[in-house]
Amino acid sequence: MLSEPAQSFSAGFELKGKPERGELTLISPLGNVLGVLRWSPGQAELDSGQQKIQRFESVNALMAQATGADVPLTGLFAWLQGDNASVNGWSADLSRHAEGRISAKRTQPAPQADLRVVLDQ
Repeated sequence: MLSEPAQSFSAGFELKGKPERGELTLISPLGNVLGVLRWSPGQAELDSGQQKIQRFESVNALMAQATGADVPLTGLFAWLQGDNASVNGWSADLSRHAEGRISAKRTQPAPQADLRVVLDQ
């Protein structure tokens, strides 16, 4: 069985809104905007600034395209607020939330994903 090589993705982000309607701006370590993700009920879009805006049927499909993993926005919003919300396939560690550090791991479905968030204090 072949396995995919591990991939790593690092970016700063600005998150606005809520799980139902919002905007996530991904920023490179050098400060360049990598893309802006926007979503509302029944639609989502990715503006990478390089090409035409890509449209998706759901925010889950958009997150998978933009980050390589289906990052659960409902869980992310909850985890950022210190709520250890249960998300199917994901395990969050909020033990360092007071220090501005959050981590979550997706064990299923494949591929596995490791999300680490460090908040500006």
